Amino acid sequence: MKIIILGAGRVGYSVAESLVSERNDITVIDTDAQRLQELQDRFDLRGVVGNGIDVQVLAEAGAADTDLLIACAAQDETNLVCCKIAHMVFGVRTRVARVRAAGFDVSQPLLGPEGFAVDTIICPEASVMRYILKLIEYPDALQVREFAGGRACLSSVRARLGAPGVGMRIGDVRMHHPELAMRIVAIYRRFADEPDRFVRCDGNTRIEPGDEVFVLAASEHLQQMLNVFHRPSGQPARAVRRILIAGGDPVSLHLAQALATEPGRFIVKIIESDPRRCEVLAAALPSEVLVLQGNPTDEDLFADESVEETDLFLALTEDDENNIMASLLAKRMGASRVLALINRRSYADLMHGTQIDIALSPAQAMLGEFLAHVRKGDVQAVHSLRRGVAEALEIVARGDRKSSKVVGRPVEALKLPAEVHIGLIIRGLPDTEDIQAQAEGVEPEVIIPHSHTVIESNDHVVFFLPNKRLVQEVERLFRVSATFF
Repeated sequence: MKIIILGAGRVGYSVAESLVSERNDITVIDTDAQRLQELQDRFDLRGVVGNGIDVQVLAEAGAADTDLLIACAAQDETNLVCCKIAHMVFGVRTRVARVRAAGFDVSQPLLGPEGFAVDTIICPEASVMRYILKLIEYPDALQVREFAGGRACLSSVRARLGAPGVGMRIGDVRMHHPELAMRIVAIYRRFADEPDRFVRCDGNTRIEPGDEVFVLAASEHLQQMLNVFHRPSGQPARAVRRILIAGGDPVSLHLAQALATEPGRFIVKIIESDPRRCEVLAAALPSEVLVLQGNPTDEDLFADESVEETDLFLALTEDDENNIMASLLAKRMGASRVLALINRRSYADLMHGTQIDIALSPAQAMLGEFLAHVRKGDVQAVHSLRRGVAEALEIVARGDRKSSKVVGRPVEALKLPAEVHIGLIIRGLPDTEDIQAQAEGVEPEVIIPHSHTVIESNDHVVFFLPNKRLVQEVERLFRVSATFF
């Protein structure tokens, strides 16, 4: 696929890194020649120096025969205008824009073909906020990613000594909990003085304390599943109530506003060093959210605000070093769980496995939203995992037994790579053309596939791929032949 990326900043860099590894033809546009040169030195791509709203620059980048434009420059206005020019002048088929300003919706005429011609809006702050809200809802999880409109989830959890499923074989876990619609798709095991190692899962694989376990489950069973691997028998999950946020940047503001929509449920405090930013936060947030002026790495301030009673500490400033130090300090002083927002991938890799419970990269949080437009076939959702190495993919089976290699065939007959796991099948989701099913309110079914399970047309199949180089093989398998119309 031929792709133009506008902007070589943190998001553009992450998107380019991911897409280049999949043998796409990538061109990056940016006004910073040095930044482009660094990208070209590291990756197999082409850089074009210039402004993305300049028609000549877009022409030089090859917009005339480009399949996808990803506009993720620093300014919203640049991204929107670039999409309009790409559509109007060059006829670029798909256009994605990163827009930070609130209130934009692709259903609005302003963003339609007669307006800015944007197919999809992606907001970094909204992506990070949704990620964190899921962690607040499920405090035992390391991450929660949704599929099939929220009916199914992929979650990773740290296996804890004393939990019912830890020390058991995967086959025994399934036998002891037949009521849970779940499938263990991957285990990453810690080893001394080396990175976590991927462990292939079958019925005989034993779950050990400290393992990071990836599980696909029906959403209604997610909390029970987390209890199986993280909570000792009889110990209830501890709800997140006290939240301390370091930094008053837009992510913090949007998150605090979302939490304040449920009055009385959360006790939220924000620490911000800039007095003027504190005034903005205090004016925008309800009175029950406490805004404190101070240094986010001040030990005395943490002590005064009883950080040891905090259920979740969030370091969300724009400074990676401050986020790391604040999180380590909060954890040492007794915070139950800490999350650090880290932009630099090298820093995020270093923090993995330390006292910081979750190192969250904003670019990785939103990367899957871009990838969904790159994947071939009827791909509904993509989530980038394990710092971009692994991937979870939701793809729809189309056609019939004659035109498809998967429809009408049992799972055991599918020619999939050995490392690929079919985790879940969601059956009965209304298709855009299935008016009768929508009218009758047919309830979709989450199926744990077995070797004899037959895939039907319109099934949403969720895969876990430990290495995204396997994506193309899955896409080829689900490709419908020319006989299907």
